[in-house]
Amino acid sequence: MNVWGVTGWKNSGKTGLMERLVAAFTAEGRVVSTIKHAHHALDLDQPGRDSHRHRMAGAQEVLVASRQRWALMHELRGAKEPALEDLLKQLSPADLVLVEGYKRAPHPKIACHRAETGQPPFPIGEGGVQAIASDTVKTDPARRQFHLDDTAAIAAFILRELGV
Repeated sequence: MNVWGVTGWKNSGKTGLMERLVAAFTAEGRVVSTIKHAHHALDLDQPGRDSHRHRMAGAQEVLVASRQRWALMHELRGAKEPALEDLLKQLSPADLVLVEGYKRAPHPKIACHRAETGQPPFPIGEGGVQAIASDTVKTDPARRQFHLDDTAAIAAFILRELGV
């Protein structure tokens, strides 16, 4: 499975880049899946819904299905958060899996940076970071630095690095 990450500090442009990369890769006919790591309590369900009631009653997994989509919610109920490798095994086959977050996981990734955050960019080579996408650098593929909005160059770099 081809896995590539997008990481960076809060408000560094990760989600915007993820959106643009998914759109670019799917426009080429590629099947893309994503994994998003959340640091806060996550609840996709709503109190009062049948699925929420099932979970509150103690179900470990609740699968909700319709004509448009299905979703599986798995309650950890105090168990350890699964590793990225374990989550990847839950996905259906895809041409590419883009992962947002998971700064410390070893998969290759591009680090997003915006000057307004006041945070320095992640260094290339640290935590699997292969390149920087920033609003303060010029596109320079030889130095593995891209402008944050240069989606085409970043997408081409990712595919080249993965050998796809």
